[in-house]
Amino acid sequence: MEKFIINGGNKLNGFVRISGAKNAILPIMAASLLAEGKSVLENVPQLNDIKMMAHLLRIIGARVDFNNDVMEIDSTHCSFCEAPYELVSKMRASIYVLGPLLARFGEAKVSFPGGCAIGTRPVDLHLQAMEALGTEIRIEHGYISARSSGLKGNKIDFKISSVGASANALMAAVIAKGKTVIENAALEPEIGSLIEFLNLMGARISGKDTRRLVIEGVAKLEPVRMKMIPDRIETGTFLAAAVITGSDITIENCNPDHIKVPINVLKKIGCRIDTGSDLIKIKSPKQIKPTTIRTLPYPEFPTDLQAQFTAMLSLADGESRIEENIFPDRFMHVAELNRLDADIGVINNSAVIRCVKKLSGAPVMATDLRASAALVLAGLAAQGYTEISRIYHIDRGYDHIEQKLQKLGADIRRIKG
Repeated sequence: MEKFIINGGNKLNGFVRISGAKNAILPIMAASLLAEGKSVLENVPQLNDIKMMAHLLRIIGARVDFNNDVMEIDSTHCSFCEAPYELVSKMRASIYVLGPLLARFGEAKVSFPGGCAIGTRPVDLHLQAMEALGTEIRIEHGYISARSSGLKGNKIDFKISSVGASANALMAAVIAKGKTVIENAALEPEIGSLIEFLNLMGARISGKDTRRLVIEGVAKLEPVRMKMIPDRIETGTFLAAAVITGSDITIENCNPDHIKVPINVLKKIGCRIDTGSDLIKIKSPKQIKPTTIRTLPYPEFPTDLQAQFTAMLSLADGESRIEENIFPDRFMHVAELNRLDADIGVINNSAVIRCVKKLSGAPVMATDLRASAALVLAGLAAQGYTEISRIYHIDRGYDHIEQKLQKLGADIRRIKG
C-alpha cells in the first residue's frame, strides 16, 4: 500500500496542465468496439481505471497499445462477449461494454458493476434502454445476460437523467435499424464527446447538448482518431487546491465552459478568475467567504467536486452548507476531514461546514476517489504532517497528482506503506 505524506502550509504557484477526461475516455474506449479496425485516442492519461478498461478490452479480444498519452485500440479480432466479475466489480465503467457488444455481436454477458462505494447506483436504466431496442435480458448468478436477434430503433424516455445509461443507449442505437429517440438524455460534456466520436465514426446523431437525441441507425461504423476533452473535475480540484492554500495559479489545457457553475461559486467566495479558451487564472482571496452549494446534474454543480469544495470551505469565514442531491450518502470524507480539525456535521443529505481558523495534520484514510482528493487538499493547507493511506483510490482518476502539486510548490511525497 502506498501513502501520501504532506507537509502542509506551502503556497502554490505556477502552471498546471489538466489531463484528458477519464469519464469521457472510458465510454469512448468501449465505443471503439463498434468498428472493426484501429481507433486512436489522444490525450489519454495514465489512470488505473483507464488501464483496467484497456485490460477488459483485451479480454474481449482487442489489441490495446498505450504510450505517451496515445491509445490505439484495434478491435478487428474481438469475439469474446463477456465482462467478468473480477474486473467489473472493481470498476463500474465496465458496464459501458454492454451496448457495443450487443450492437456488434448481438449478445453480451456483463457482471453487475462495482466501483466507489458512495451509495446505491442501480443499472436499471441501462437495462430498460437495451430492452427498448429489442434485447432480451436475464439476470442470473450476478450477471446481466443480454441477447438480441437484431437491435431496432425505438423511443427511450429516461425518468432520471443518467450519464451511463445515455452512453450505453447511444452506443447500442447507432447500429440499430431505424430511428431511436432518447428523451431526457444527460447533458454532461462527456456525453457530447461520445457523440462527437460516434459521428466521426459514421453515426448519425443529432441533438448534441440537448435533452433530446435522435439517432438514425447505420449499417457500419469506421475506426477514427480523436483527441479527448480535458477533465473538468481535475480542473475544479486544482482550483479548490489554490483557494484552500491561499494561492494564485494558472490552469492550462482545460475548458472553462465545462465548469461555469464551480467558477461562479469561486467568484462568490472572493476569488478573482480570468479565463481564456483553454486556461484559467485564479487569484485566491485573503479570506474565503462562506456559501451554499447544491449538487445537481450538469450544467449545475457536479457531485464529483462536492468533497473537494467541502474541504475548501472548512476554512471559510462563517458557516457554509453543501446539499448533496445526486448521491445523498456521499459524505464519507467528512469524518476524515474532521480528524484534521475541520468542523463539519452531516444532516440528512447536507454537510454543514463551520468555520475553523486552521487545519492540523493527522493520519487519515481515503475511502473513494473524490474523498481522496479532498484529503489531499486539506493536507496541503493543514499545519504539520498529514499521512493519507489507501491512495490507490486517487490513482483511479488523477494522473500523478503528487507530481503536478510538487511542480506548483507543494511538499507532498508518495511512499510505500
